Amino acid sequence: MPTAIPRVARKAAFALTASAVLLTAACTGQSDSGATDDPSKDTTINFWHAWSAPNEVKAVKSLVAGFEKTHPNIHVNVVGNMTDDKINQALRGGGDRAPDVISSFTTNNVGKFCSSGALIDLGPFFKKADIDPETTFPKAMNEYTRFDGNRCTVPLLGDAYGLYYNKTAFGKAGIAHPPKTWSEFEADAKKLTIPQDGGYKQLGFMPDYHGWESTTEHYFAQFSPTYFGKDGKSALATDPAFEKGFTLQKRLVDELGGFQKLEKFRATLGDEWGPKHPFHTGQVAMQLDGEWRLGMAEEAKPKFEIGVAPLPVPDDQADQYGKGYITGTIAGIATTSHKQNAAWELVKYMTTDTDAVVGFANDIHNVPSTLAALKSPKLKYDPRFKTFLDIAANPDSTTTPASINGGVYLVTIQQFGYDYESGKVTDLKAGLRKTAAQIDTDIAQAK
Repeated sequence: MPTAIPRVARKAAFALTASAVLLTAACTGQSDSGATDDPSKDTTINFWHAWSAPNEVKAVKSLVAGFEKTHPNIHVNVVGNMTDDKINQALRGGGDRAPDVISSFTTNNVGKFCSSGALIDLGPFFKKADIDPETTFPKAMNEYTRFDGNRCTVPLLGDAYGLYYNKTAFGKAGIAHPPKTWSEFEADAKKLTIPQDGGYKQLGFMPDYHGWESTTEHYFAQFSPTYFGKDGKSALATDPAFEKGFTLQKRLVDELGGFQKLEKFRATLGDEWGPKHPFHTGQVAMQLDGEWRLGMAEEAKPKFEIGVAPLPVPDDQADQYGKGYITGTIAGIATTSHKQNAAWELVKYMTTDTDAVVGFANDIHNVPSTLAALKSPKLKYDPRFKTFLDIAANPDSTTTPASINGGVYLVTIQQFGYDYESGKVTDLKAGLRKTAAQIDTDIAQAK
């Protein structure tokens, strides 16, 4: 299955600098659905998006062509390869060439988009169209597209994270099925690890937070944590899910050889986006990753059979096996746009028309972003891909909440993870309290 490498690569490696400065000077003022343009008249709107690979650009053009066919009076000027920084500059400036509709890969910036007033609240538009977001979109996607009561964005395809495993290696190790709980995962990771010359011939799993997609938020999603309390303060030191998550990961690091040995091995491995990714080559037997990895792994022509399953869950949450971490692409309408009604027609089509969502998902090879599209018989996919469709539809799946300063709090948590796994920090409880205080300070300064 082909995959959208550039899209995922940029999203997975979002820049802190962009997250920290994005939209700080964005325009203010929100629409209450009081847009005055007539969407039935001949008009042209601008749509800015971030896709850039040839197959992606072709898919966007096909999506827009479908819209223009159903709305012959609305013409769409498409501008691709737009970063959030470029979009932010245009949203501040406005004008005829500025975007009316934008699409971003960075869900971490929803809090900034909403709180700054750069994008309008779509709630009144959904209400006027008699569309209920709660029953239209998967629970996690519904959550990451709003902030503080403001639904300024809407899901436009999604990403779901699961477990890839080397079925051939599993068979040789006598493992009959993928692990469903973390204790099973821990046992399998050790059983699949084959030492060699002070290193590894095969590593069961690379647990390090630097290990490609094994970030703190991807691990912790399986524990269903609460990032912020009702008072808006960080719950990092009060929700036991975080302590359990950090403890599990650190134990994996220690049991699989220790941080220094693992990092030495990791330095010899291929990068995340190339054909020499260690899961592709068989050097790592299990991999935490998103739906796009299946196509990339198959294109690398591995010498083993690839298995796909949900990530394990804590042993005391075994009944929730099947959940995972969800993120994705978002779309919104610029507050500076003088054609918000016409812009809404495009946004509504791209994000709620089942056939449009399914067609775009088929072309981009990402997870559809509506519950109806997830069940559509028109979806085309490798049977193993259904694992990610099920994860996306699972009401127990989680995401990371929007914050007024974007993804800064996630970077802070990840940095603490680096310090804890490496042994730089040894007192977990004290470290969690200190990190939570830093998160609260950063958010207070952003207000």
